[in-house]
Amino acid sequence: MSKLGNLGARLHRGEISYDFIGHRKIWYGVSILITITAIVGLAVRGLHLGIDFQGGAVFTTPKTSVSVAQAERYAESAAGHDAVVQELGTGGMRIQIAGVDTQKSDAIKDSLAKDLQLNPEKINADLVGPSWGEQVANKAWEGLAIFMVLVVIYLAIAFEWRMAVAALVALIHDITITTGVYALVGFEVTPGTVIGLLTILGYSLYDTVVVFDSLKEQTKDITKQTRFTYSDIANQSINGTLVRSINTTVVALLPVAGLLFIGGGVLGAGTLNDISLSLFVGLAAGAYSSIFIATPLVADLKEREPQMKALRKRVLAKRAQAAAEGELADGRSAGVIGHPDDAAPAVVGPRDQSAPRTRGRGRPSGKRR
Repeated sequence: MSKLGNLGARLHRGEISYDFIGHRKIWYGVSILITITAIVGLAVRGLHLGIDFQGGAVFTTPKTSVSVAQAERYAESAAGHDAVVQELGTGGMRIQIAGVDTQKSDAIKDSLAKDLQLNPEKINADLVGPSWGEQVANKAWEGLAIFMVLVVIYLAIAFEWRMAVAALVALIHDITITTGVYALVGFEVTPGTVIGLLTILGYSLYDTVVVFDSLKEQTKDITKQTRFTYSDIANQSINGTLVRSINTTVVALLPVAGLLFIGGGVLGAGTLNDISLSLFVGLAAGAYSSIFIATPLVADLKEREPQMKALRKRVLAKRAQAAAEGELADGRSAGVIGHPDDAAPAVVGPRDQSAPRTRGRGRPSGKRR
């Protein structure tokens, strides 16, 4: 831990750094590849919407000895199409069947009671109409759109419009990847998934705003100096907050991973999968986008400004001049040491020095007695 702390301190002071901005084309390419994969997954497989979005029936059973696979076969046989079965912590099951009306729900309930060897009265059936599901879906999209608009307005006021655009691109990147993973994995999309998406978007913004705040502070009087370009300072901002971003992401991922892999995978609490998967994928994608997408994109946009172009020319010219002077100094040094014929004759004897001033030495002070 002490080594990690020392590394973070050295990154913050600028003693060491990694050129994130210089390799931004690599990060853009990786992000485009992942995004295309997510879009293909959405187009081919689609999202597995829960009954809260498309309507249907939910049957909750008491504790039973029937396995989840058997219950799924019984439910699909009774409904005539796919069903989702999740094991509850009480030993019972939650069976979801889409596109079911009241009359068909009663028939499915009787069939399940017979197959599961349970009393029909002990099976709880809840119906969700298609209009309710459509309303939930519309509200989810409205909430997401309002969130995006408020984010852009806030960042444009607190920072500038380029940072707002970069943050918006990063958020769309995170949403696309998370929903694409849902399509590829086949997890059910529920209102908990929407809550998870909004949560990870806020977390992604937190990391992004931390870097943007550091960048804004360091670029106040950037045009008054000729040492660094805007991309150089952007790279310093990323490196200065890198360890903090890694630490907060790891700490946030650990409990979410426990929910997803232990709670949902090992213990079989399937109701945790919908929110835990969106949190896990979204947190990782958000940390990636704040470092590799948002800040490099801001640097690209800023470097297009006339002032930043002029600053880059001055900085590069000064660096070229310093390099030329350094090469000239090295050449002179090498000429004196390695090639005496090419340089001015070196002084090998003692140099003529002016006689030391000895006036007053050994004499008493000027005060007369």
